[in-house]
Amino acid sequence: MLDFDLFVTGGTWFDGTGAAPAQRHIGIRDGIVEAVTTAALPIGPDTEVIDAAGKWVLPGFVDVHTHYDAELLVKPELSESLRHGVTTVVVGNCSLSTVLASNADCADLFSRVEAVPRAAVHDALDARRTWSGPGEYAKALDALPLGPNVAAFLGHSDLRTHVLGLGRAVTRDTTPTAAEITQMTTLLDEAIDEGFLGLSSMSNPLDKIDGTEYRSRSLPSTYTRGKEVRALNRVLRRRGRILQSAPTVSLRPNIAKFFLASSGIGRRKLRTSLLSAADSKAYPPLVWFMLYAAPLLNRFARTDFRWQHLPVPFTVYADGIDLVVFEEFGAGAAALHLKDQVERNELLQREDYRRWFRKQYDNKVTPRIWHRDFFDAEIVACPDESVVGKSIGQVGKDRGLHPVDAYLDLVVEYGAALRWRTTIANDRPDYLNKLAANPGVQMGFGDAGAHLRNMAFYNFGLRLLERVLRAQEAGTPFLSVERAIHRLTGELADWYQLDAGHLREGDRADLVVIDPAGLDDEVHRLREAPLPEFGLDRMVNRNDRAVVATVVNGRRVFGGGEVVPGVGASWGSGRFLRAGHNHCARRTREAR
Repeated sequence: MLDFDLFVTGGTWFDGTGAAPAQRHIGIRDGIVEAVTTAALPIGPDTEVIDAAGKWVLPGFVDVHTHYDAELLVKPELSESLRHGVTTVVVGNCSLSTVLASNADCADLFSRVEAVPRAAVHDALDARRTWSGPGEYAKALDALPLGPNVAAFLGHSDLRTHVLGLGRAVTRDTTPTAAEITQMTTLLDEAIDEGFLGLSSMSNPLDKIDGTEYRSRSLPSTYTRGKEVRALNRVLRRRGRILQSAPTVSLRPNIAKFFLASSGIGRRKLRTSLLSAADSKAYPPLVWFMLYAAPLLNRFARTDFRWQHLPVPFTVYADGIDLVVFEEFGAGAAALHLKDQVERNELLQREDYRRWFRKQYDNKVTPRIWHRDFFDAEIVACPDESVVGKSIGQVGKDRGLHPVDAYLDLVVEYGAALRWRTTIANDRPDYLNKLAANPGVQMGFGDAGAHLRNMAFYNFGLRLLERVLRAQEAGTPFLSVERAIHRLTGELADWYQLDAGHLREGDRADLVVIDPAGLDDEVHRLREAPLPEFGLDRMVNRNDRAVVATVVNGRRVFGGGEVVPGVGASWGSGRFLRAGHNHCARRTREAR
């Protein structure tokens, strides 16, 4: 018999199905789990051994909501995911992909929404793009020296821009012709043929595009109506693929339309994944809707509907006024529309503008994501050290000013050197635990690769496991460890129809070895690390005692706090994963 390529010895093994763990040795050959056994396995001269005694051995985490579309072109190792045990990532979320539209249009669509420098996105595409359609895109990704595996949605804004042109795609009175709708459905069918997960869209007009000519228009998919929506949904329903989107946050919510579209009464269900299940600080009672809507609809309306949920407190940081939540009201969007700092400061100092901002800040009735409370906004860095550690509201109180005036004064004086943070959602542990255990909720929405200066949730899987352990120690469990691991691995892979998330004989050898002793308070701390490819320092997580090793397709890609040399440069283990091609590793083993 051939020697094993990799041998993981003596760990507590979780298979990703929710089954109880067991002590097992794992032998891997040719990227496949060949043996899960209590018996000793032969170790050859070239076999790499990972000693997992006292550790957990589990399938690699599946991150279903990332925006790595640009970063994977320049840093295909995606090390910030590997170091936290993520072995499969999904790109193309929120209507944003880089498959069809021109490089300039893709940069305009992507950069402002996801808070990534526009020049970095455009330059990455200019330097490395070799594709013009879904099939070529899949081949291009598969040829990269990827760290983790990558799966993809086709973005509706990308698709619409390609077919209509950006100008028509962001004009409200544009009605696509029958031929244009047919072109969209044909391209969506083609993407599904190539293994794309389905279509990602966005109906919330909060997200704005960059550039100059159409700057501050909402994303193209928000302008979609009637026939176009139904035609694209018919393709997804017929092909058994997924619609990923987000409802409007407004006085005219459209959430009921998503529920109706997902329903399988008299037809095939449309698998639907929406942003996002959260315990909102702006509207605390809304958590009950998040808890009960999906389970009830799936049971009684025959929907196949899931909320995406970030299972950690949703804390965000801002440099000055650069934070996406300001896009949700007119005064904030007007400031973000201006790229020139001088022009922006002139606007922020005008009394009529400040009256406008104060009025919208004080209006607590209109639908919103941000709670709009500067007393719940802590200053963490500023050239004026006397204000560090205070809330912006307290600074206003000290100076005898309205909180808005105090904030705008600080922004005008210090610009991006004023750094502050606030928690928008998920601040109540009891409700956070209820959401994490809810069957209508999926673990996701970490936004890896986006909002680089605003947040870091690359390790949300580890943070959930840490919370599960602490709850068990306190005698108040809300999930078992095996169920939490299932929620982060096999449950997601099965729903998205990906060959991932399981660790059994015949499965793809994607795994992470975790030291439970490393699941401590360190998993909740944030750092900054340079990202020279994008010209900035981004927020990251650093808890390297937790992850002993990450293995992708049978090769160790991370260990000892470092990515294995050469990953992302001369070699990579990741592959483009095609939806519906489940258990290809099993079939490969049987054929061999």
